[in-house]
Amino acid sequence: MQEPLLRADGLDYDTFPEAPESPGERARAGALQNRRVFLATFAAVLGNFSFGYALVYTSPVIPALKLSSDPALHLDKIQASWFGSVFTLGAAAGGLSAMLLNDLLGRKLSIMFSAVPSAIGYALMAGAHGLWMLLLGRILTGFAGGLTAACIPVYVSEIAPPGVRGALGATPQLMAVFGSLSLYALGLLLPWRWLAVAGEGPVLIMILLLSFMPNSPRFLLSKSRDEEALQALTWLRADSEVHWEFEQIQDNVRRQPSQQDAAIVGAVRLLSVLIAAVTMDLAGRKVLLYVSASIMFVANLTLGLYVQFVPRPLTPNSTMDIVTLGGTEQPPATAFNYLTLIPLLATMLFIMGYAMGWGPITWLLMSEVLPLRARGVASGLCVLVSWLTAFVLTKYFLLAVNAFGLQVPFFFFSAICLLSLLFTGCCVPETRGRSLEQIEAFFHTRRMSFRP
Repeated sequence: MQEPLLRADGLDYDTFPEAPESPGERARAGALQNRRVFLATFAAVLGNFSFGYALVYTSPVIPALKLSSDPALHLDKIQASWFGSVFTLGAAAGGLSAMLLNDLLGRKLSIMFSAVPSAIGYALMAGAHGLWMLLLGRILTGFAGGLTAACIPVYVSEIAPPGVRGALGATPQLMAVFGSLSLYALGLLLPWRWLAVAGEGPVLIMILLLSFMPNSPRFLLSKSRDEEALQALTWLRADSEVHWEFEQIQDNVRRQPSQQDAAIVGAVRLLSVLIAAVTMDLAGRKVLLYVSASIMFVANLTLGLYVQFVPRPLTPNSTMDIVTLGGTEQPPATAFNYLTLIPLLATMLFIMGYAMGWGPITWLLMSEVLPLRARGVASGLCVLVSWLTAFVLTKYFLLAVNAFGLQVPFFFFSAICLLSLLFTGCCVPETRGRSLEQIEAFFHTRRMSFRP
């Protein structure tokens, strides 16, 4: 076992060389290191740009197809709803596939693989001569989006050094926003077929750039490809003196448990999305929003209370958990504690609650309650606010944890869930079975229900 790192500060180990460097040398080395990491991150998050672009592709396209003079492409209301919604089914399948591909092909190759269904999907929609080509194109681009949404954050977090990991961790959300805004901007200039052609561009650039980027050193180590992992880390850090960090990553990879937890969570998420899809038009939107917010409240409160009151177990990196027996350093043998299952179960509960309500229904309600003349602009603003909020939470989460403790964000999210329950009860109408015209009239008349 390696020596405990007694000089480690905080939660992250000191991964810099021991030899003193002048401020100028450190600045030059840091700039080169960050440039390479930024380049690799940019290459990867182009996949999120494509995801954001494909997510809102139907916004300008459906109105155009409703007015199409081609009978094979003229969409009625039901066909338009299918064209808009099948993307989410493809994304669910892509997320499920990521559970396998992330560890089979690796993070980088999984992101590159997503370019295949994405490119085919855009080509089908660009050259569509019937509804089936449009639907298949949406499913394939959705599959690519779900795959990248699961793989890109993992790749970025694993290649980024601690100093910039928070900022880089927010770039996937920001690039998705830029992708959506780019689609809206191009929708004012290009016909719907050329919008699909334009979607091919970021995909091809992503493939080209990622071909020159290294794979995740942590993934390579998990596959016992130590020499490749060291080369990848050396390239990313622009420094040959990376052995401290390499040894820490190597030690961490050896202690990793099974991937079974991730598989369970992914299966729960898929099941919850299917439940929402089946029951949304049966039980109604508001009922699912109530159930979803209640489940998320319980999950967040459970996680907060667990962090607050359950003692934290010692980790193998702690300098206090090394027991010397007969001159040999060995980790202490501990019995399995079922309390340690609480975070996994609470996380699964939260994912289930979110996926069956506040995840999919909010986007559906956005398209239903926004008035026609403001739907294009307002939907873009909703996407922008959503991803900017995700950026703020991602950027400042660790700062809040370091300042107040891990339990405080969970209690904060619990309060947000309670506010969402109140907001749903006071402000959200039940739109099940109502036409868009009825919903718009409801807001114009400011009634409390749809009853005359």
